[in-house]
Order: sequence, then structure tokens, then C-alpha cells
Amino acid sequence: MKIGDKVRFLSETGGGKVAGFQGKDIVLVEDEDGFQIPTAITDVVVIGNEDYSTANVIEAKKQTGKGISAKTQDEDYDPADRPITFKAAPEERKGGEALSAYIAFVPVNPHEMTTTPFESYFINDSNYYMRFVYMTAEGSAWHMKLTDEVEPNTKLLMEEFTRDKLDTMSRVAIQIIAYKRDRTFISKPAINADFRIDPVKFYKLHTFRENDFFEQDALIYTIVENDKTARPLVIDPNELKREMMAKASADRTSAARKDKKMPQDKNAPLVIDLHANELLDTTAGMSSTEILNHQLDVFRNTLKENASNKGKKIIFIHGKGEGILRHAIVNELRHKFKQYQYQDASFQEYGYGATQVTIK
Repeated sequence: MKIGDKVRFLSETGGGKVAGFQGKDIVLVEDEDGFQIPTAITDVVVIGNEDYSTANVIEAKKQTGKGISAKTQDEDYDPADRPITFKAAPEERKGGEALSAYIAFVPVNPHEMTTTPFESYFINDSNYYMRFVYMTAEGSAWHMKLTDEVEPNTKLLMEEFTRDKLDTMSRVAIQIIAYKRDRTFISKPAINADFRIDPVKFYKLHTFRENDFFEQDALIYTIVENDKTARPLVIDPNELKREMMAKASADRTSAARKDKKMPQDKNAPLVIDLHANELLDTTAGMSSTEILNHQLDVFRNTLKENASNKGKKIIFIHGKGEGILRHAIVNELRHKFKQYQYQDASFQEYGYGATQVTIK
């Protein structure tokens, strides 16, 4: 199907020509009056030069039987050519009256995490239809990526993207309206959810986990669960005040406990985790080189701050990965910090991805 093709609707009278597309699943059908009608691509069929406009179909019905015998009509009619318009109503399930919806990310080739593209899905885990708008942040503004309708208890493929698109998806928002068709239902408030997607997680296979919606592991973010929005776009000021007061109380309790603690062992090693997600709130907009340079800055500053602590042991956790960070650290120790001793840290305590440096 391409722009300019003539199409007709399968589930209702009328048709037009293809004026454009919205995503993979929506086609814009322009009728005889110039209006563009968004229609599911599965609900139209490409035709020849026949005129299936509403006015022409009505006129054809008026002419039925005039100059054409019923026998001729029967001879030209083939039931196999008739489009299938029947569609079974979605089944409802027990416990599905509360709204639950999720965004899921699935690696296309999970065994090639450094190069694989990803698929994103909208999951409707309820007995309601959901009309949603999917948006990404562009500074203080928003860009609409997709709008669609999802049937009850189904999931919808939204897009496939490569790793270089992750920086544009660091902050996303979903707006949802829920309803039922052909039956009464309990009205649900519109949902506005806003949350951040950590690009670092897409580099770690263990963040994709077993779930109820896919046969393979997936990274799933909750939009709404049991009628409760996970991260509301509009924050309730009373709820925010309660959380701030609770945090302040927790900080005072923590400080009091800290004062009562025994002094720490001066000979205990200092442990520094150099993983990007431990050092940075977000890596959105940062290249891999910028992240590496920040990790090395933390490494250098730690050694400089402890230069006077002779005999001090510092454990730098860098992980195994592809070995780039460890190689950079060893290079620094060989050329810039040659006075310090270094060795692999205890794998029993820190795994195989840590280096121990002794201040001399």
C-alpha cells in the first residue's frame, strides 16, 4: 500500500485514496470531500479504479435491478470475494476491571546486546479499551511519537529502534483514556504518566527479566497498575508535601543513628563504584567517551584526595564489561600514578571486576 492508492473500508461503506501514514498501523484515507480519515491499515483494502465513495455506492444501490436482472447479479457474485467484516468482541478476564498498563522494551537479538535493535510495546492488561498518546521530551517541550488504540488484554508494537536513539527517549510521557464498547462500564479518570528511561540499562542483559507478557526477557516500566498511576505527570501537592516531610524525618533519624555509630576502622579499604549509573543521575545526552572521562576524573580525584593516607587501600569497582575502563585505569596507574601499587581486588568480595590500589 502506497500514497495515491485507491482503497475501500472493510467494516463500513466508503473509501478514498491513501494520503499518508501514521506509524506502521494507521493509514490516512482522503475521501471525496478532501477529509483525511485515520484508519487502521488492517481495515482497508487496495482496489482498482472502482469508485467506492459513499455517494457512488448509494447511487449504485439506487440503480440495483434497473437494466440488470437478478440472475445476472447472482452470476457475478462470488461469496469468496466478500470482505470479512465480523470481528469477535474481546474477552474479559476476572480481575481486569482495574486499569493496568505498561511499556515494555524487548531486545531483538538478546545474544548480541552491543548491536541489537529493540522493540517497544504498549501493554493493556485490563478489560478496557485504551486510547493512548506516546510522547518524548525535547527540552521543556514534548514530541508526539504515536497515538493508537489498544484492545483489552492485548499488547501493541509501537516501534523498533536502534541504540543510537536512546538519548532521545530519556524522558517519556503517556496519556491514556480508558473505555468500553457496546456495554456499560465504570468511568476511569484520564491517566498522565511521566517517567525517565535509563539508557545504561539497555547495555545490561540482566535488566531484561522474565515476565508475564513475553516468552523472552523484557524491560518493563509501569504506567498504571490497579488504577494507580506509577509516576503522575501532574504531582499532587499534598502527596509531595507528605513525601518531603517523611524524607526529612528519615534523614534526621539516619543522622542520629550515624552519630551513635562506632568510629569506622581506619584500616578498612575505601570502596569506589565507578559504574556510570552509580556516579550519574542520568547519562542522557552523554557519549561513551564523555562517560569514560567522568569515570576517570572520579578515579584521579580519589587518588589525589587520599595521597597523604600512606598504606590506604582503595578498591575501584569497574566491572568486567569489555575491559575499556579497567584498561584506562591500569594505564593511569602505570604512567601518572607509578608510585602506587595495584592488583586485582578479592574476587570473593568484589567479583572479577575490581582493582585494588595501595597508597605509597
